Amino acid sequence: MALRITTLAERPEFAATLWDMDNAWPEFMMKDPIADFFYAVADTVYPAYVLVADDDAEPGRLVARGCTMPFTLPGGELPDDGWDGVIRRAWLARERGERPGRISALEITVRRDLLGKGVSPLMVAAMRDNAARLGFDELVAPVRPNHKHREPHTPMAQYAFRTRADGLPHDPWLRVHVRAGGKIVKVAPRSMTIAGTLAEWRAWTGLPFDRPGPVEVPGALNPVHVQPEHDHAVYVEPNVWVSHPLTIRR
Repeated sequence: MALRITTLAERPEFAATLWDMDNAWPEFMMKDPIADFFYAVADTVYPAYVLVADDDAEPGRLVARGCTMPFTLPGGELPDDGWDGVIRRAWLARERGERPGRISALEITVRRDLLGKGVSPLMVAAMRDNAARLGFDELVAPVRPNHKHREPHTPMAQYAFRTRADGLPHDPWLRVHVRAGGKIVKVAPRSMTIAGTLAEWRAWTGLPFDRPGPVEVPGALNPVHVQPEHDHAVYVEPNVWVSHPLTIRR
């Protein structure tokens, strides 16, 4: 597949369909309220940080997108609140008129019919290149390991550092990042927090949510904590911080 990967700033015509691409994200993953501080303004405030990809077979139809965001990180240590923390810190930097000194990946989404076709490594490489062109010497990423949902009760601190015989990560998505030059740094234990009423969770998942305690939800990396007597359930997702050192391009 010959991909054409550019920024949204270079191809603004993709803005109208950026979020319409068929994808494999579980519905509940779209319900993190912190996401609104990026996605609602991605095409107007951050187009240079959003990558879009199409190919010669269907020019003008999205194959994949990749989102990054500049943020501030006082103290320098990657935060426990991962994905949510990046977006919140980026919003605060804008409000305060601060110049962000770091850049983080937020997502790479590949069209559902092209999953497993080798698109993701190309998007990671393009994301690294774009971050370097923007003047950053490191791209960090709160990575969502794509096979962790098969082991929802395994602690992320155990899962993230599991390796194969060749020394590469056990998880395929972590493996892509490491092969691209990334290094696993630490776990972000509360990278995303998604809360809802029992009715909302039933609508998002099709599950009954009629008993208290941990509930396994397809696609979730951890069990969802359910409290029927209080009419709410909360999902706290761990991610894995990966650091990609870069060579700045002038």
